[in-house]
Amino acid sequence: MLLLKSLSGERIKRFPVWLMRQAGRYMPQYRELRAKERDFLSFCKNVELAVKVSLLPLELLDVDAVIIFSD
Repeated sequence: MLLLKSLSGERIKRFPVWLMRQAGRYMPQYRELRAKERDFLSFCKNVELAVKVSLLPLELLDVDAVIIFSD
């Protein structure tokens, strides 16, 4: 993975992409997953759905890494 190679000091051909945004407004895949729970907190606590929605940018946008964080 490009990001891990960069972090370990290996030479890379390009810099990794960092993209941070809320995907729910435009991704039908996000809205489909979100509709499976009654509210946002329940959605976040559903591990299977949280993993699926977290991986959407990796699968659909071909970014170099996904970073998960919580407030």
